[in-house]
This record gives sequence, structure tokens and C-alpha cells, in this order.
Amino acid sequence: MAAAAPPPPPSAAPEPSMAPPETTPLGHPLFTRIRLAAPSDVPFIHKLIHQMAVFERLTHLFTATESSLHSTLFRSPPFDSFTIFILEVSSTPIPPLPSIYPSFTSIEKTFNFDIPINDPEKDAFTVNFGKDQIIIAGFVLFFPNYSTFLGKPGFYVEDLFVRQCYRRKGFGKMLLSAVAKQAVKMGYGRVEWVVLDWNINAIKFYEQMGAKVLPDWRICRLTGDALQAYENANV
Repeated sequence: MAAAAPPPPPSAAPEPSMAPPETTPLGHPLFTRIRLAAPSDVPFIHKLIHQMAVFERLTHLFTATESSLHSTLFRSPPFDSFTIFILEVSSTPIPPLPSIYPSFTSIEKTFNFDIPINDPEKDAFTVNFGKDQIIIAGFVLFFPNYSTFLGKPGFYVEDLFVRQCYRRKGFGKMLLSAVAKQAVKMGYGRVEWVVLDWNINAIKFYEQMGAKVLPDWRICRLTGDALQAYENANV
């Protein structure tokens, strides 16, 4: 009696598919870019600063106008004086910008959220690039200072602000990281800023980024009438 034929070899396991199942939601991508601000951004910057004053409960100190911003900003090359990074967001890929300043390249990043972000103010913060609509979501303003202890220049961050509907999504970190990255690129020794003592969320956020909050320092400021009193001072 002939021996039975051996069983066929097991077939190779199918290659796992890398594509998500059809029932898996793809989420809602949000394309972001950090770029250098331009004079045409002043109306948006003014509105952002006012919103920041409201958030910080300091509207009684807010006197800036679009005219005063136009006359004081953008008078020097970026990083030589007052510099502003603008945070842009879009539900579609953002059109590329021409490279004007070799010292800085726009930073782009794509976020993916489970649900789209509802921006009730998007019409007031929209920039049209042809058929594309780009929304301005925040900004950071900074300028050079100097540390005699380090013997190096640094950056001082005057303002960092993200509009309410875009907060707690990583955009503030993206803005501050862009300033720190530029400081390292330029060989600067530090980046510093101040935070209101009641803003516990901001303090925790800065500490998580590696910043040290200095409790022993206080801000001294001459402004308004106290400053004007020195107009004819005998020095």
C-alpha cells in the first residue's frame, strides 16, 4: 500500500495592511505655520494685543493703536530689534512663502484633532491667499537684550498670546520653542519673560518646558507721568 502524500506546506501569513480600516476615522488635520510678521499684519496684531489685555485684566493700560504699532515696529531687520512671529492655521495645506530673510525659515507642522476647532472669530482673523484662507491664531513678540553675567545677548519675550479657541493644543509651546530655537541658532545665552503670579496654568506650562520661574525678582517700571517727570530732570 502506497504511503499517503505529505500534507501541503502551510501558506504564508498575509502581509499586515498598513492602511487604516475603512471604519476608522481619519480625524481633522490642522496645518500650522510660524512666520515672520509683516507691516500688513498690524491690524491683526493690534486685535491680538487687545485680546491679551482683556485676558490679563489690563485693558486700563491698553493705549496702543494701529498707527502707533505701524510707526514703531518693522523699522529694523528681524532679530535686530522688535520681532514678531505669527502663528497661522488652516484646514488645508498652507501655500509656501518666498524666503526673504536667510536668517529664518518658516516653521510648519500638522496637527490632527478628533473634532474640528470651532473658531467664532475666524472672519476677523482671516488672510486670503487666492482661494486659500489662512487664519491667524496667535503671536509672540520678542527683542534682544544682554546678560552681563553670561557675556552674551539673549531674547526677551514681551508678549506670547494664542487666541482662546486654539489654547491647550500645543500652539503656545510651538511659538515659544521657535523663539528658543532662534536664540540657539544665533548663539544667544538665554530667553526670558515674565508671567502673572495668578496665571497658574501658564506657570506650570513654562516649567514643563524647562523654564525656571524666579520668585525673588520683581519688575521695576517707570511709565506715564512718573516717566514724563524726567523730561527736564537735571542729570
